[in-house]
Amino acid sequence: MTTTEQYVSVRYLVDDVQAAIDFYTAHLDFHLRTSAAPAFADVVRGPLRLLLSGPASSGARATPHDAGSPGRNRIHLIVDDLDAEIDRLRTAGLGFRSELVSGPGGRQILLADPAGNLIELFQPARATAPAGT
Repeated sequence: MTTTEQYVSVRYLVDDVQAAIDFYTAHLDFHLRTSAAPAFADVVRGPLRLLLSGPASSGARATPHDAGSPGRNRIHLIVDDLDAEIDRLRTAGLGFRSELVSGPGGRQILLADPAGNLIELFQPARATAPAGT
């Protein structure tokens, strides 16, 4: 590694690059950076650069055949109001891959892009002041 990039990059293999572009830009506030659809595109949100590699891309061709299906890994997007995001995305016709889960660190729900790659929407728990302060 010889240079520092302004983005951290994650590659998702997708069946349809244009459908993936449309999904991420319309529903999750990503912005199109470059497109060589139908082979490849990249979209950005803050410091995250999401590489969308279609079947004809070199990234997809380099992937072993037994690793061709989406894994259990996912990108993690922090939201301010998870309930509002769920309502907005359901109104847009999107379904979720999990129920809403709450834990000590916050609340989360999973949805999938058109190729089945997972996206975690996460609302951190509100910090509480220590007792006696």
